[in-house]
Amino acid sequence: MHAELRRLGRRVNRKRVARLMREHGIQGAHRRHRRSLTRPDKKAKPTPDLIGRDFHAERPGTKLVSDITFLPTAEGWLYLACWLDLATCEVVGYAMADHHRASLVVDALRMAHGRGGLESGCIVHSDRGSEYTSAEFRREIAELELRQSCGRTGSCFDNAAAESFWALLKEEIGTRVWPDRATARADVFAFIETFYNRRRLRKHKVFGYPTPAETRERHQHTLAT
Repeated sequence: MHAELRRLGRRVNRKRVARLMREHGIQGAHRRHRRSLTRPDKKAKPTPDLIGRDFHAERPGTKLVSDITFLPTAEGWLYLACWLDLATCEVVGYAMADHHRASLVVDALRMAHGRGGLESGCIVHSDRGSEYTSAEFRREIAELELRQSCGRTGSCFDNAAAESFWALLKEEIGTRVWPDRATARADVFAFIETFYNRRRLRKHKVFGYPTPAETRERHQHTLAT
C-alpha cells in the first residue's frame, strides 16, 4: 500500500499508512489451503532438482517454475497451467482447458518460449505430477533445448514460488463457482495480463518496487547498456 501511494506521488510515512489501515480495518486477503493436483508417475525416469529452493535468477529466460491449479465452474473444472520467470516474477506462459493432461502444460510452455525469450538451457522447474513427467512434455523440452527440473513428491516447498502465485490468484479473483468456463477464463486473463504482470508492485533488491513487466524492461535496458 505504501509503495503504491509513493508511486502515485503521495509523500506519506510507512507507519502512518500502517496505522490508518489498522484503524479502518484494511488488511490483505487471507490465504486458504489449496488441494494439490500432483499425481506422480511411478514409471517416469527420475529428474534432478536443479533449483534446490533457490527461487532467484539473475536475468530473464534462465529459470522458470510451473504448476497447475483448478477453478470451479457450473460447467465443471477449469484447469490452469502457468509458467513464471523467476527473474521478473512475470507470468510468461499460461494455458486453460477442461482437462489437465500433458498438452495443457505443453501449450503453456510453448507460449512461455515464444513470449519469454528463453535461453538455450533454461531450467524449467515443476513438481513430479504425471503431466510434467510425461513423454509428450519431455519431448517438448528437448525440442526447445531446455533443462527439466522437478522437486520432490509431496513437498510444496520445492515449488514454493508457483504455490505462492496460486495463493495470490485465489485471493484476488476469489474462490467462488463461476457460471461457466468462459467467464472464469476472462477473469484469469484479466488478472494475469491487466493486474499481475502490469500493475502489481513487487519489491526488487535493485529496482525498488516495479511491476513484473517493468522488471523485464529494466533487465533488458541494463543488458543493452
